[in-house]
Amino acid sequence: VQLQASGGGLVQAGGSLRLSCAASGRTFSRLNMGWFRQAPGKEREFVATINWNIGSTLYADSVKGRFTISRDNAKNTVYLQMNRLKPEDAAVYYCAGRGGVGGYYTRTYEYVYWGQGTQVTVSS
Repeated sequence: VQLQASGGGLVQAGGSLRLSCAASGRTFSRLNMGWFRQAPGKEREFVATINWNIGSTLYADSVKGRFTISRDNAKNTVYLQMNRLKPEDAAVYYCAGRGGVGGYYTRTYEYVYWGQGTQVTVSS
């Protein structure tokens, strides 16, 4: 599976961005998908996940109520809508995928497939 993330950029605090992650090479509709982020000098951290079977979602507390993960199986794409961005949201954002049982996967080691990352910069 190849994952291609896009949509990052520079935005002012309080603004919005929508990240996209396009998948190819395997039946996307059977992949659990997640978004992670990594700021300089920090470990990669979980942001959000959506499972393949019922499309339910889970968020990190730091983004709950501001970010929304969604998927369009017809387009083989998962999205991360980010609203009310804060300077601490600045990071490289990665999409990730895995097959198997539909569920909530929040650890990096649980994912098999990774995109290349897209930079999000938030100015204060």
